[in-house]
Amino acid sequence: MAVRPILIRRPPPAVWAVLCDGRRFADWVVGTHDSAPLDDDWPAVGSAIRYVVRLGPLSARGRTVVRFHEPGRRIELEARSRPAGTARIAIEVLPWGRDATLVTVDEHPLTGAIRHLHNPLFEAALQLRHRLMLRNLARVVESSVEAPGEAPGGSR
Repeated sequence: MAVRPILIRRPPPAVWAVLCDGRRFADWVVGTHDSAPLDDDWPAVGSAIRYVVRLGPLSARGRTVVRFHEPGRRIELEARSRPAGTARIAIEVLPWGRDATLVTVDEHPLTGAIRHLHNPLFEAALQLRHRLMLRNLARVVESSVEAPGEAPGGSR
């Protein structure tokens, strides 16, 4: 299982706002493009978003379904990408001090080719992907919301 944390310098509601915006999914999830919710009630349990997965010149359609949702705290997703298979992705959001958030991603393959390819090399690749994905998430969150006491434009 690939588990990776990051500290984001914004409060949990700012992080949660980005996580719950299905149109912004492709802004932070590595390899995804053109994301959009398939259901009006995203991220309710059972709702889904669609996107395109690109790896170099190759592309495939992907779909992610919400399997568990504790608003403001935790979301668990099942990502489906043919022909690779499915993966479980859990994202936990915890307050860290007054104005920061500890975000932890825990992912492991469930079905298909990725389940059979899961080995130390695959795990290392997942860790790299998560590092980039969490950096992207931090960038999106921190650029979307002003820090407490910060004036527009980033000056104090």
